[in-house]
Amino acid sequence: MNMSISPVEDVAAEPQREGGLRVLLSDGVVRDVAASPGHSVMELIRDAGIAELPAYCGGVCSCATCHVYVGAEWLSLLPPMSDDEDALLDSIANRASQSRLSCQIPFSAQLHGMEVTVAVEE
Repeated sequence: MNMSISPVEDVAAEPQREGGLRVLLSDGVVRDVAASPGHSVMELIRDAGIAELPAYCGGVCSCATCHVYVGAEWLSLLPPMSDDEDALLDSIANRASQSRLSCQIPFSAQLHGMEVTVAVEE
């Protein structure tokens, strides 16, 4: 019997572009959120009823309570970070290299399938 084996593709190298938005919660639950262009990532998460992301200021970049960690393969597809966003992220203890404020990420078609982790205050 002659069996051919296909090489394994490196799926991590290219972001998945299917579905909406994948949101990872602190308890390990993954929520798939319907997403469409014209909304911020924060609005999509809030409108999906995910209370773990309080977003107290409602998306005006003044509180950092919509802090998320963006999957590394998606970072290059996001708009540059503003000075205000950078300053707010500097004010929190759990900032990481993949930190962004979800209110500052406009959702677009190229972000379908993007994965974010809600950053819970320590």
